[in-house]
Amino acid sequence: MDEEFRSLVDRVRSESGGSTAFERLIATVDHGELAAVLTEPQRPLWAREIAAFRLGVAGDRRAFESLVLLLNHRDPERCVSAAHALARLGDPRTARAAAALATNELRTAYALHPVRLLTALRAPESVPALVKTLRPLLSPHTPYGRVALACIEGLGELGDKRAVDVLTEALAQPRLARSAAWALRRIEASRGRS
Repeated sequence: MDEEFRSLVDRVRSESGGSTAFERLIATVDHGELAAVLTEPQRPLWAREIAAFRLGVAGDRRAFESLVLLLNHRDPERCVSAAHALARLGDPRTARAAAALATNELRTAYALHPVRLLTALRAPESVPALVKTLRPLLSPHTPYGRVALACIEGLGELGDKRAVDVLTEALAQPRLARSAAWALRRIEASRGRS
């Protein structure tokens, strides 16, 4: 049992009441049984989350839609588990879905984990989505400082010169300046290596 799965199990155990259905879902090796949980009516969220996570880390693309819904959940712990599974799923739709969630200005409060997933995926969609998400967060009064920092850190990790303009703008914000300077140095260093 990997650390992320152990954390998920510990978190949903009380939600499930430690039921036999819970024990079965964490023990089964039958992917068909797990996939059925995702479509059966009246299944509780904890059961769908376990099934989607287990299928996702196993690379079973039947988990994709459920994991994307969980990535956009208001509960940050569910988002963390979904991002972990999506990063391992290997579905080519993942980056587009994460980019759509990260750049939806109506859902910026929930963009932290899609932003981090985009960084981990290093997909063609990653840099444009992080730049688009960051730009409106450069206002000194934005309540989404953690999302802005995650974008800046992601852009630094990705080392793409397309981020230079927005990171240079971020230097003007005292709460973002240190991270933006770090990201710009990373981009400059990666350009020197190429």
